[in-house]
Amino acid sequence: MKKNKKREFQSSDLVKSFARIHGFEHKLLAFEIKDFLEDYLDEGLFHEIRSVNIDNGCVVISIQSPLLKHDFQMRKSFYLKKFQAQFGEERLRDIKIT
Repeated sequence: MKKNKKREFQSSDLVKSFARIHGFEHKLLAFEIKDFLEDYLDEGLFHEIRSVNIDNGCVVISIQSPLLKHDFQMRKSFYLKKFQAQFGEERLRDIKIT
């Protein structure tokens, strides 16, 4: 895993505070999930993911490839457990693949 510099941590805390004040923490969580998928998936598979959003505790992943979409639907509970372990069970309740 890459090592962050001290300034990156400070700016990250600043961004999180700003997001909390203005009410778009869910978008930051979506970016974190997308970064997690970038590390977890092969580069070719990752490029098939159009977007990742959060809607009322539901992770909405939009995928271009029908094959990858089917794979995500079949392994939905696996990915949900991975996301919950990484980002907290209380923040994520379900996954929707579109």
